[in-house]
Amino acid sequence: MVTALTVNIGAASRERAELLLRWLTSRPEDVFLLTETSAGTGTAYLLDRFRRAGYAVVKTPDEGERGAALVSRIPLAEDPFLLSEVSIPGRVAAAVLDTTPRTRWLSVYVPSRDRSADKTTRKELFIASLLKALHELPAEQRGHLVIGGDYNVIAADHSPLHPGFLPFEFGLLGTLRAQGFVNAYEHCSPGTQPYSWIGRTGAGYCYDYFHVGAALTDRIGGCAYLHETRELGLTDHAAVRLNLALDAVRLPYEDLAEPDEIALF
Repeated sequence: MVTALTVNIGAASRERAELLLRWLTSRPEDVFLLTETSAGTGTAYLLDRFRRAGYAVVKTPDEGERGAALVSRIPLAEDPFLLSEVSIPGRVAAAVLDTTPRTRWLSVYVPSRDRSADKTTRKELFIASLLKALHELPAEQRGHLVIGGDYNVIAADHSPLHPGFLPFEFGLLGTLRAQGFVNAYEHCSPGTQPYSWIGRTGAGYCYDYFHVGAALTDRIGGCAYLHETRELGLTDHAAVRLNLALDAVRLPYEDLAEPDEIALF
């Protein structure tokens, strides 16, 4: 069994990054898909600690953008993940993991927006470029792909159906479905509405997801939203956990339950 977890770390400060590191390394998951990474010292500390402990870390250069990262206890495979370029490259982190069968993984952080035309266009272009890149993958690769992260969209049948979302935002989940990807939580818990972010008014939104390719659907062993991250003040998003029936050898890595006191500047 391979287990994975995705969580929005909210551009963590150095102090909060230490708390996140303690929590993440106490977890049993093999793969962490981290979103809303930043150019700050918190993200640098977190990823550096994982690297020095022996984890595989993938982080696309983000030029100061908020972005995504992938951290794995499973070795990276030698064959490259050739994903055509998205409009904001630092918002995705892609890797091939040495599992049986071989799997591709994509950590995604879709831009948020307000009502301004610039940010709306920016988000729409990113979603369009991401969906195009996925469509262009060979069918075998798409079938063995795991996508996770903060998509910053809700489904067209979300309950409640919050106002303000545009057709291209609903279209992200719809197009993923049309491309053969399965929402792992819906597969495990049909007919239920999870929330991963709670607004100031107490309204719930489902922004964070795991999707798996068609060839992996029968390998889904469970998917759940973990609100411990919100309740502990680690981030304002719930984490999402996924179990897949895959075989893999783990990397040798150091115990990071007690982070050291080395500061990064």
